[in-house]
Amino acid sequence: MSNVLPRAAALAAAALLATTGASLGATQASALPTTPTCRVADLDLAVGGPERAGGSVTYPILFTNTTGHTCALRGYPGVSVTDARHRQIGTSAIRTGEPISTVFLGPDDTVTATMRTNTRSGAPSCRQPSAYVKVYPPNSGVAVEIPYNLRVCGMFEISPVEASD
Repeated sequence: MSNVLPRAAALAAAALLATTGASLGATQASALPTTPTCRVADLDLAVGGPERAGGSVTYPILFTNTTGHTCALRGYPGVSVTDARHRQIGTSAIRTGEPISTVFLGPDDTVTATMRTNTRSGAPSCRQPSAYVKVYPPNSGVAVEIPYNLRVCGMFEISPVEASD
């Protein structure tokens, strides 16, 4: 009997919280933007040319919207390198830790994420050259393999997507 009252009070409080939270959540949800997330089918992915500086090499990954509508990307892409038989070479790129933001791509707009590794002279060991760079756009479970010869030496990092300059 002594457990009945506390349980009833807890259930009543949970019901009140759920009702209040549900109405609050519905209000917040209706205020969110309705821009859809860019899907792999919405994008053309490419790797840009290298830029060398300070013992490292950076490569932009270009995400171009190929649809007639605006879509959004937010966060880090998943990136790895693979050989000619599509087997991964070493570990995937690690995230740089930079803050993320949502970027909106209108039709034909391009945004980038930047891969970074060391130069051959700046790292004690290098992986075999890749045949492809495998990219999962942010929040996507589908990857695209981009034909690209890339040699990862030492560190291998990826930045979040950001608006192109």
